[in-house]
Amino acid sequence: MHVKKGDTVIVLSGNENNKGKQGKVIEALPKKNKVVVEGINLVKRHTKPSQANPQGGIITKEAALNASKVMLVCPACKKPTRIKKAEVAGANVRICKKCGEQIDK
Repeated sequence: MHVKKGDTVIVLSGNENNKGKQGKVIEALPKKNKVVVEGINLVKRHTKPSQANPQGGIITKEAALNASKVMLVCPACKKPTRIKKAEVAGANVRICKKCGEQIDK
């Protein structure tokens, strides 16, 4: 996958409320090709009372969205960018296509 947990991403397509917003990746699900982004794609869930949540009720949380709908924001140049993968010092790293900086330190 081109994004990992902790990366900052920008949403390219989807709901008008989410398009163009930036957020941090909370969870990456590579087998499903989905990501969960902080504050993006919020859904309401009706939950029964439990020990963790004794009140129950309607809870707002982030839902997963397809990884192809987000683009990585380079931490160095602060621009949305594609990545290229290269081997540096025996480890595979992601490199920004726009500025050439290494994303994985």
